Amino acid sequence: MTERTALRNIAWLVVWDGSRHVYLRDADLVFEGCEIVFIGEDYADRAERELNGEDLLVIPGLVDIHSHLSSEAIRKGITDETVSPGFWHSSLYEHLPVFDPLDDAGRMACLNVSMSELLLSGVTTVADLSPPFEGWLEALAESGMRAVIAPLFRDARWYTRNGHSLEYDWDEAAGRKAFRRAQRMIEQAISHPCGRISGMVSPSQVDTCGEELLRDSHAFAKESNLPWTIHAAQSVTEFLEMQRRHGTTPIQWLDDLGVLDERSTIAHCIFLDHHPWLHWTSQRDLGLLAETEATIAHCPTVFSRRGIALNTFGTYLDHGVRLAVGTDTYPHNMLDEVRTAAITARIAGQNVEDVTYLELFNAATIAGANALGRDDIGRLAVGCKADFVCIDLHHPAMRPVREPLRTLLVVAADRAVRDVYVDGEQVVRDGTIQSVDHASALEHLQAAQEQMLGHVSERDWAGRTADALAPMMLETVNSLD
Repeated sequence: MTERTALRNIAWLVVWDGSRHVYLRDADLVFEGCEIVFIGEDYADRAERELNGEDLLVIPGLVDIHSHLSSEAIRKGITDETVSPGFWHSSLYEHLPVFDPLDDAGRMACLNVSMSELLLSGVTTVADLSPPFEGWLEALAESGMRAVIAPLFRDARWYTRNGHSLEYDWDEAAGRKAFRRAQRMIEQAISHPCGRISGMVSPSQVDTCGEELLRDSHAFAKESNLPWTIHAAQSVTEFLEMQRRHGTTPIQWLDDLGVLDERSTIAHCIFLDHHPWLHWTSQRDLGLLAETEATIAHCPTVFSRRGIALNTFGTYLDHGVRLAVGTDTYPHNMLDEVRTAAITARIAGQNVEDVTYLELFNAATIAGANALGRDDIGRLAVGCKADFVCIDLHHPAMRPVREPLRTLLVVAADRAVRDVYVDGEQVVRDGTIQSVDHASALEHLQAAQEQMLGHVSERDWAGRTADALAPMMLETVNSLD
């Protein structure tokens, strides 16, 4: 018989009433194996294990719909303030190809650090958009997370020879080969014995994939009942390139191809035809996204570093567009990501009422789950997965306790995360991750970054050093004499 655990007398429990999240006070949550079997007052049936929830806020595990776990962590302290004036300050074209892990060891270090950060900030499900590498599935399984692998593939790579014009090296045969490899990886993920890994079909970017690859990959996703995702409308450079090629916006081109529907998640969808930076003549993109029921993966932190913001979260919602939240970059902290989303929306919209924290919490839970085709995560209800997060109400950042969920999102964030459960297994205990050697991963990441920095000039179009591309904040002096 599977052990049954009762978490009793929870001070504040965020539960799903069938249509929305609501608070339940002084309630019990009971799970057996990976499934929630009871939510309510005064649970009277058997329970082999009893836990006390009197000092807790318990929320559903967060769903990170878009992240790059095997690469972004290595860029800490490097791409925080890098700029590319020739590419409207996007970091995509000059900096990301240069500051990338050199080998699988570097990618593994990034992965383990990123997973640790996610778990410690209450994420129980993550969509990982990464190039396949040795040990990827095994590391995800060992972490205890619920993971959706999205092995990246594309027909072309971008590059620049001068820092202001973008070129593409096309190789459709290589793109097709990478697509087949991605299919095999997804099959392996779905059949993995841990039962917590699934797949997502992920052609890399709208401007690096041809029409045939996009249509075929979406058809495969539909035939296999899998979600599908792509980067689109993420830079002014990309928007203008798609206009040059096809005479239309990135979103309208995807719609013309028939790859926008309820299984499609589009990251990041900032530069739509209504964005003020573009001064465009049409105003169709938002309506198309709403009509097709596609989901937007909103990742505000990485763009806010470049002074770029969605225009605006509330505007998208008002048009009926579905939005979920992803971390994309370091720090992989979903609670901070939600707060950044609120701030950027209100400033970009010049309206403090542009979006509420409840709407953003829904985006970080229910919307992400829906985008993955799941109705058993992102919410706490009988029959759902036992994926939940325990917040310490006695943490100084949570006190005084009046509106605990908003206080978590506005003030406390990951500092107040005490315990995290995925599939009924505890992966964070008393603020310490149990499933990943976080300290060791950080040491490996330090070594990988130092190794990478030694090869920057070989990768950069102008042969610049890391210090030239990403200057230190302060000058280092030999002495004060």
